[in-house]
Amino acid sequence: MRFQELDWQRTPMGELSLRVRRDPALDRDVHEIKLDDEFLMSSLFTVSETELGNRAVAQLDGTDLDMAVGGLGLGCTAGAVLDDDRVRSLVVVDALAPVIDWHERGLLPAGETLTADPRCRFVHGDFFAMVASGQGFDPQEPGRRFDAVVVDIDHSPRHVLHESHTGFYLPDGLAALRERLRPGGVFALWSDDPPDDEFTAVLGEQFTDVTAEVVTFDNPLLRREATSTVYLARRPR
Repeated sequence: MRFQELDWQRTPMGELSLRVRRDPALDRDVHEIKLDDEFLMSSLFTVSETELGNRAVAQLDGTDLDMAVGGLGLGCTAGAVLDDDRVRSLVVVDALAPVIDWHERGLLPAGETLTADPRCRFVHGDFFAMVASGQGFDPQEPGRRFDAVVVDIDHSPRHVLHESHTGFYLPDGLAALRERLRPGGVFALWSDDPPDDEFTAVLGEQFTDVTAEVVTFDNPLLRREATSTVYLARRPR
């Protein structure tokens, strides 16, 4: 079978589906997550998501690091964070309960690794609402701060999955996110768009050491290189 739908769920954000197909050119299975008719993630393209996690942790010194990831997806960013032995704990927040369920049921390749790691815990919730509320990302410890908060949810600050996310990328939203970081902590954000000078400037109002790094990867469908952007910023000490 070239194509199989593993699960389909109606969610508040739309119709969510997980499917797997066999790519004959690459001779491997490709997992895809779709929201309505829009592709959220494909296992064909995971380099930039992995780099997001790698680069966030690389910004940090010391050990016993406490991390938070907004957006579970295929689990690539969370997996990259856990690859660093200095990470003591990881909270992964996702608004879509089926995505968490797919990992817990082993329907996604990363699920077994993430669920077996005692450092990792999934939280079902609206990441952006959690930022705005001031309660933070850990229901077991409201107001908890982290060494890094890593976000891979929207396509970019200008191309959001839901209009309620828009405020997060404005000064007040980023100021609220800053309060979820320990002094010197790192905010890392994935974007599918090229570096955005206006957004970088807004980041600079709340953070220091702001960079927008371009990640290049191979696109086997288009047979050319593609790019994403990783924004990195630090809370002042």
